Amino acid sequence: MPPPSEQAARDLLAFYAEAGVDALVGEVPVDRFAAADPAPTIPAPAPTGEPRRPVSAPAVRQGTPVVAPDEAAMAARAAARSAATLEELRAILDKFDGCALKTTAKQMVFGDGNPRARIMFVGEAPGRDEDIEGVPFVGRSGKLLNLMIKAIGLARADTYITNIIPWRPPGNRDPTPQESVICLPFIQRHIELVNPDILVCLGKPSSQTLLNIKDGILKSRGRWYSYATPARQIRAMVTLHPAYLLRQPNQKRLAWRDFLAIQRELASTPA
Repeated sequence: MPPPSEQAARDLLAFYAEAGVDALVGEVPVDRFAAADPAPTIPAPAPTGEPRRPVSAPAVRQGTPVVAPDEAAMAARAAARSAATLEELRAILDKFDGCALKTTAKQMVFGDGNPRARIMFVGEAPGRDEDIEGVPFVGRSGKLLNLMIKAIGLARADTYITNIIPWRPPGNRDPTPQESVICLPFIQRHIELVNPDILVCLGKPSSQTLLNIKDGILKSRGRWYSYATPARQIRAMVTLHPAYLLRQPNQKRLAWRDFLAIQRELASTPA
């Protein structure tokens, strides 16, 4: 059995990993976007006694050009419009270098489910598990979302699931408004190509970005809105994000009401 101090260190590292911590911060600043090979090292302070080895900085994808935000947003709009299929949109996003999140994420998280589904769920951004697997909503939040979908008589394969941001923000931080603006044309085109009958915005960031809602999530949830595409108006529902429900399980009753309303809308609307 490891000594108590070693076990405590392991428990602390496990806690950091679950919390989404993926970078070490040292006393010396490091430019993680500089094209340097190998990765720079951050000298760790040496206590009195045995010296410590330097800690390697987390790997960052090198060689990505720096693009001004305005230019990136314009390039995103032009690139998104050129996608005629979901496969083309995925390929365009994979080559797009206008969002800095791409340099720190392990991989792009595009979408999952039936591309011809009648119902489409849109969250905010991938988390740690999604970044590892490349699939949206596969962690604890995803498991809860699967149960919520099943509760109204559907399977995950009957729906389509994606996020506004296709790359995980470092440490699971919130995407900046600038990052959301750059990625907005891609999720708008994503919704156009799936063309669902019902669009479900999971959480406040999704509803604010797609529906331009200013109210808080508890005030806006449970209401029907209209989301406009060049071809049609899509019925849109705002509900609580599964991650929020994991933190506030007493609010699941509100999400259940929202999903029952979605179930009724699906039943009353012809395919």
